Amino acid sequence: MNMKPIRHLLIGAACLCLFVLTLFAQTKRPITHEDVWLMKRVGAPVPSPDGKWVVFTVTEPAYDEKDQVTDLWIVPADGSSQARRLTNTKGAESGVTWTPDSTSVIFAARREGDEANQLYLLNVVQGGEAQRITSLSTGARSPQVSPDGKHVLFQSSVYPGALNDEDNKRIAAERKARKWNARVYETFPIRNWDRWLDDKQTHVFVQPLDANAKAKDLLAGTKLVSEAGFAGAFTSGGDDLQAVWTPDSTGVVFTAMTNRNAAAYSETNTNLYQAMVSGGEPKSLTEGKDSYTSPKYSPDGKTLLSLFEPGTKFTYNISQLVNLSWASQSGKKILVDNLSVSSFAISKDGSTVYFSSESNGFELVYGVPISGRPSGGYKVFTSAQLNGAYTNLAIGGGEVFANWENATHPIEIVRLDGSVYAKPITSFNTGRIAQLDWQPLKSFEFTSTKGRKIQNFIALPPNFDENKKYPLFVVIHGGPHSMWRDQFVLRWNYHLLAAPGYVVLLTNYTGSTGFGEKFAQNIQLDPLKTPGDEINEAADEAIKRFKFIDATKQAAGGASYGGHLANWLQATTTRYKCLISHAGLVNLESQWATSDTIYSRELNNGGPVWEQAETWRTQNPIRRAASFKTPMLLTVGENDFRVPLNNTLENWSVHQRLRIPSKLIVFPEENHWVLKGENSRFFYSEVHAWLARWLK
Repeated sequence: MNMKPIRHLLIGAACLCLFVLTLFAQTKRPITHEDVWLMKRVGAPVPSPDGKWVVFTVTEPAYDEKDQVTDLWIVPADGSSQARRLTNTKGAESGVTWTPDSTSVIFAARREGDEANQLYLLNVVQGGEAQRITSLSTGARSPQVSPDGKHVLFQSSVYPGALNDEDNKRIAAERKARKWNARVYETFPIRNWDRWLDDKQTHVFVQPLDANAKAKDLLAGTKLVSEAGFAGAFTSGGDDLQAVWTPDSTGVVFTAMTNRNAAAYSETNTNLYQAMVSGGEPKSLTEGKDSYTSPKYSPDGKTLLSLFEPGTKFTYNISQLVNLSWASQSGKKILVDNLSVSSFAISKDGSTVYFSSESNGFELVYGVPISGRPSGGYKVFTSAQLNGAYTNLAIGGGEVFANWENATHPIEIVRLDGSVYAKPITSFNTGRIAQLDWQPLKSFEFTSTKGRKIQNFIALPPNFDENKKYPLFVVIHGGPHSMWRDQFVLRWNYHLLAAPGYVVLLTNYTGSTGFGEKFAQNIQLDPLKTPGDEINEAADEAIKRFKFIDATKQAAGGASYGGHLANWLQATTTRYKCLISHAGLVNLESQWATSDTIYSRELNNGGPVWEQAETWRTQNPIRRAASFKTPMLLTVGENDFRVPLNNTLENWSVHQRLRIPSKLIVFPEENHWVLKGENSRFFYSEVHAWLARWLK
């Protein structure tokens, strides 16, 4: 690999920060919650088709939600000048997209007088106020302008059977007038993440780019939406049809499932469909039990690309990239099948597909010919030597743009110049970053007793002195199909956790992504024991390698699957002085019965719970409650439907029954995550207080 571009990046980054670093060199200080929470949050890059501009959202956080703002910003694609604000409103903008002539952007927002989000058009060349172009009672989101620039497609959630907006208004009025209030279900699922599901459906609409035009529902009255299991791809906020225009502007390709109602007893999957603007029944483009998502066309319109997950006996499969040969309809060609693709973008000339993929604690960018992977493998466009994670790839003109971050640098936007060189084009948090006494993460590997390579990071405390001794805080990631990576995080910020004087250990145990499909799949039928063993072995390895760790003072904790594993450690070891479990299950059986997703848990544990396969019996923490001894802090959001409140209450009851020192914190307004500023600040203060109580 040519290392010259890497040196250029390092030199360029140094130049960007030199002045600020000089100003603050004498005032370095430990990171605070205010630093973490108030860092500006930069959204995904949306470059103009001509490659001259990049539009994106910036959230300016506040502890009081009414003071938080999210606006659109714009920056020259070459980074020749600072970003400037495009909008300045109370409501947040989202889903921004460009018109093909690169003069205007369209976005979703709820402005004064709007009952729901509507689409607005803003001419960034001429300036002026944004003009509202939709007026549906059910709102509008996720706009995409047709290639010919004449129409916009968008999504809206409508009532079943409604053929037009008048029907939606009538049904809404009838339901509002009902004297009874109840949720009624006949099929699964009934909840998703933090909300109860209703019977509304997401549909695709098309409308001319005219404020007085009428929107057309392409799916109303079709057989597809009448199927009991119809829905888009599930997200934490609902579902998404991921609709894109066909190259000739006559149709729309979208993602949908038809078996959501079977989620209690089988895996669900999504396929691709095509609906014509002129009307008619949508055509199925893919079939079977595999899943297709995130469709995109090549610039010449000849190739349709998609992410692809095969339907297998495993609950985790890597996300492959496939070429669907749109022009010939000759079936799919797999372009990427040994790395899991997170995001992808197609070069302007249509020859290359750039994609991001997790790799050993980082997320890197690669390139592959659209015609098929060469025998030499993928071309690497970024390097782990630069540290961090590249996400949300996008193409504008001939350039590739992405978000980039690492553990000591919140997300910004960079331009990739055809090699490992990445040029920052935004710099929203430089001043605050320069004040902080923090160091890059240190990575190390060891071989577990099962012969597996286990990758780890450690985060060091401020004012670090390698000649001193520091307590060890083992922090366990959730998922399990995720990974600790070199990134700046809000909910378990590595450096904020380390700030009182702890070494924070982050272990990518079996089940983590970014280390190959088999490594992630190995957790099936072994959900807690092997990962728990590896976490303990990682702590042993860190203590052996780093003499500044005090082996007599160890603590562990995590959230979600990390909370599950913290509860498993409670059941299987007394090495830790204290434990912390947020949104963690203690009882596999009641978790299966009350979570918003259940079938994957059945597969992971070897069958339905009543058949009592070995995993249900031997890797269930509550069955080992007699071994619980370690003081534990338990926290949970009351609106968490993924790991519902009951599991934390069960755990709390066990601790109180056994008279183990313990503390319970319930957040009435939070879901699976602690998302409100003051709640987050309180959460961190309680974590730090619990650690101090038992480690100091």
